Parts: sequence; structure tokens; C-alpha cells
Amino acid sequence: MAYKIITSQCTVCGACEFECPNAAISLKNDTYVINPKKCTECEGSFDTPQCAVVCPVENTCVPA
Repeated sequence: MAYKIITSQCTVCGACEFECPNAAISLKNDTYVINPKKCTECEGSFDTPQCAVVCPVENTCVPA
């Protein structure tokens, strides 16, 4: 299952985009989105999804 970004909570800081090992996060229409086809929840790279770890706003990067 992929993660998603709650756009109403996203501050568009960009921290998540550079932490994603699969380049699944991109800026579209002034907000960050996660491509569910690329998101692996960081399996094989990290123990926990890095977007959720680095996001400064709690519960903004969540399971879809």
C-alpha cells in the first residue's frame, strides 16, 4: 500500500521529496503528491516510510 500526503496539512517544505528512495514524491500544482505506483513505503530501503519520518507536520504523510 502506498502513502499519501494530506494536502490541507502540507506546508510544502519539500523535506519529503528528497528523502524518498523511489522518487515517488513530486510537486504538482503547488502541493506535494505521492505517486502510488512508485511508492513502496520504503520497503527494502528503510524500516519506516521516510516521508512520514521527515515531515515536520505530524500525520501529514499517511497510509493511503
